[in-house]
Amino acid sequence: MMMKKTAIITGGSRGIGYAVAKQLGLDGCQVAIFSLENPADCQEAFDKLTELGIDWYYIQGSIDSQEGRERLVKETVEHFGRIDILVNNAGVAPRERKDLLEMTQESFDRVVGINTKGTMFLTQAVAKQMISQEQVFANKGHIVNIGSCSAKVSSISRGEYCISKAAVSMLTTLFADRLAPEGIAVNEVRPGVIATDMTSVVTEKYDKMIADGVFPIARWGKPEDVAGVVSLFCSERVLYTTGNYVDVDGGFHIKRL
Repeated sequence: MMMKKTAIITGGSRGIGYAVAKQLGLDGCQVAIFSLENPADCQEAFDKLTELGIDWYYIQGSIDSQEGRERLVKETVEHFGRIDILVNNAGVAPRERKDLLEMTQESFDRVVGINTKGTMFLTQAVAKQMISQEQVFANKGHIVNIGSCSAKVSSISRGEYCISKAAVSMLTTLFADRLAPEGIAVNEVRPGVIATDMTSVVTEKYDKMIADGVFPIARWGKPEDVAGVVSLFCSERVLYTTGNYVDVDGGFHIKRL
């Protein structure tokens, strides 16, 4: 029987994370889903994975907690035996959008603590586990960070989010550099406007931008659009690329005159 890869997806109970978990499961991976959500609230989504024949395991917790990160690694290895893929998807936006001059330290600490610090130290822990394992696939592991177009695009009403995602881009570069000799590839996907809970509070704003032609591909992005690129980065079709990123933003990154 062919050994399956094991993938951890943080924030994997809904939105982009769930689409990634589903796609990697369809690709033949065993998926460990990590989220703050009460598992009972996600049962319908998990049942769909089961119907598709996907081998999944749910772990409840938060990446901003050292205990949560350590438990995620420990339980995944205990349940599946190893970790081959990490998708750092978990992230939050500010609870309230405020002008840069009104941003609070509490909001900054929360957003950066989860999006950047949590990603940093979970990646560190998972990388150590990957390095310790016997290599049975073409490389020792794949790590994909879900960044954001906000890493490069200014949004002064949610500066803490932009800062956190810019830092995630540097984490991608740093870990790609450090882990390449270990046989672990680290890449990034930068979504633009994707239809998720996070963007639902500003639907009217983005509907207008789409109607006004701001996005060359004039529609909302879907979580599945992101999942498709993550799937490629986690496959054995991409083995000579690390420290790179792909914009999944409908061409929003294109500079126009």
